[in-house]
Amino acid sequence: MILVQIIVILLAGAFLAWISGNINQVLPRIISLATLGVDLTLIVISYMQNTPFNSKWLIDIQYDWIPQFGIGVHFALDGLSLLMLLLTFFLGIIAVLISWKEIDTKVGFFHFNLLLILAGIVGVFLSLDLFLFYFFWELMLVPMYFLIGIWGHENRTRASYKFFLYTQASGLLMFISILALYFVHGDTTGIYTFDYIRLLGTQMPASTAILIMSGFLAAFLVKLPVVPLHNWLPDAHSEAPTAGSLILAALLLKTGAYGLLRFIVPLFPDASVTFAPIGMGLGVLGILYGAKLAFAQTDLKRLIAYTSVSHMGFVILGIFSFNELAYQGVVMQMLAHGISTGALFIMAGQLSERIHTRDINVMGGLWQKVPFMGAIGLVFSMASLGLPGLGNFIAELLILVGAFKANVLLSVLACVGLIAATLYSLRILQKVFFGKLNTDWKMKDLSVREKLISLSLVVVIVALGLYPQPVFDIAKPALLKTLENHRNTLVPESNQDKSDLNLKSNLFFYQ
Repeated sequence: MILVQIIVILLAGAFLAWISGNINQVLPRIISLATLGVDLTLIVISYMQNTPFNSKWLIDIQYDWIPQFGIGVHFALDGLSLLMLLLTFFLGIIAVLISWKEIDTKVGFFHFNLLLILAGIVGVFLSLDLFLFYFFWELMLVPMYFLIGIWGHENRTRASYKFFLYTQASGLLMFISILALYFVHGDTTGIYTFDYIRLLGTQMPASTAILIMSGFLAAFLVKLPVVPLHNWLPDAHSEAPTAGSLILAALLLKTGAYGLLRFIVPLFPDASVTFAPIGMGLGVLGILYGAKLAFAQTDLKRLIAYTSVSHMGFVILGIFSFNELAYQGVVMQMLAHGISTGALFIMAGQLSERIHTRDINVMGGLWQKVPFMGAIGLVFSMASLGLPGLGNFIAELLILVGAFKANVLLSVLACVGLIAATLYSLRILQKVFFGKLNTDWKMKDLSVREKLISLSLVVVIVALGLYPQPVFDIAKPALLKTLENHRNTLVPESNQDKSDLNLKSNLFFYQ
């Protein structure tokens, strides 16, 4: 019952934090911290009990909920979802700590929404019933709308509306596709169910598969986000409070990538191969276009937001390469991007709190004022451009090597994105911390609490870069199972070379 418990603990903590806010403003912060600490401990215990990872599902629980409609409570944990949960609870704790002093109004309601978002994210990573998955997918939406709309900056109302409309509209398209898959499977087998395991291998015409997959793609590509569906992201990031930007960049975007890996590739193997050239092309477009727009920004938070568009382009490029190397790179990119970009948003929030501006043209020379913050900014700017020794380098290298096996031209174009990343990352450092001190700002360096937050993120990004093997070991069984399911559907088992981890679908697709 551990998977149910961690969600119940988050929901209980959310309501308790809201109620306690009427008593004391410190209590909601303590309750949120304790709630996330307990859940992180439970997941670490689960990790230690299931080592080594030699099966797909480490924990799998299933109960009937509304059996007459084929709806059940089905949660399962594998290596992929385990890594996502570890990232969620770790960054959830960071989000509570960075908002400790920043949020001073409606503190109880703020932490209620924060924990509710995390409960939705956890549910997305664990649900194997598509009806339940959609429930948690929508659960993430409303509290994030409040987080931006209440505690955001000047244009928060417009940004929150745009976020809501984009994600709600695409979510409704996914719900239509879920219902269509439900009825197609029922008509084919006589069993009407929302269960993911039973829906695998559902037989349907190619045109039907593409139409149903399109609804799922709409939701996942908007959330990722992929150009040209990215327009909501810069506004949401620039207007959200620091904790909101962290959750958006580090966790909500990863639900889109997770959806592509968990649902698109296994449920629609033929249709995903058909879509692959478009998907890889959109990935390269996002890498280059996001980097170009990032370099053009003067608002620090918008600049970092566009770097997310660029980095997530690598994710979709890797997913539609259909091989293990690329998939390992995708998982590493999800983790490393969550840490590095989350840290940059934290730094932007710390600067804004001190000098009350995000315009990089009026900064400059701040290293002499805040050397510790400058050193942290240097580490994560280097991570963003893919410096060897940090997690982003491993991720992007594996994705590019894996993508090269699928499409040489698109891989070469994606490599140009690494040069662009160097340009915008160095621009951050030059405009903010080096050069001439444009204004004699009266500001303090990081406090002890802020230093602990920043150093913990540095330790993780360096560990991912120097010793990524534990991540690969944890994720490998789940990724291989995804690839095997995909290959088994496309190529008869008797014709498969079991030692070849690359899909033969790549061959007929790219020929």
